[in-house]
Amino acid sequence: MASGVLYIVATPIGHLDDFSPRAQRILQQVDLIAAEDTRHSSRLLSHFGITTPMVSYHEHNESQRTEQLLAKLQQGQSIALISDAGTPLISDPGFVVVRNARKAGFQVSPIPGPSAIMSALSVAGLPTDRFWFEGFFTR
Repeated sequence: MASGVLYIVATPIGHLDDFSPRAQRILQQVDLIAAEDTRHSSRLLSHFGITTPMVSYHEHNESQRTEQLLAKLQQGQSIALISDAGTPLISDPGFVVVRNARKAGFQVSPIPGPSAIMSALSVAGLPTDRFWFEGFFTR
């Protein structure tokens, strides 16, 4: 595994069988996992036997935590960013760390997975040659 890499890892949206073997392997191999909610993510990691250390990374600590994560990348550590479900940065935190990591010259690598947008579109019976996504509905 390359040093100083920030992996953006998609997690299952609802069904644990949607978690790719590649994503599982990355989470086992990185030095640290930055998770939107460590309580939520610990259940996922436990299910797959992943024991990689984890820190929180959410909208309330994003600026402070970004500095800490960049320092770890500078030391040659690899980090995976995960959200509660789906792909980080899609209506979830992560933009700040990705922008700053890229600006500092670190490799940022996506690990794709399930997509709520594509899944919903594929079964909606709507034309799929074009669509516009403006975010998720409010609760």
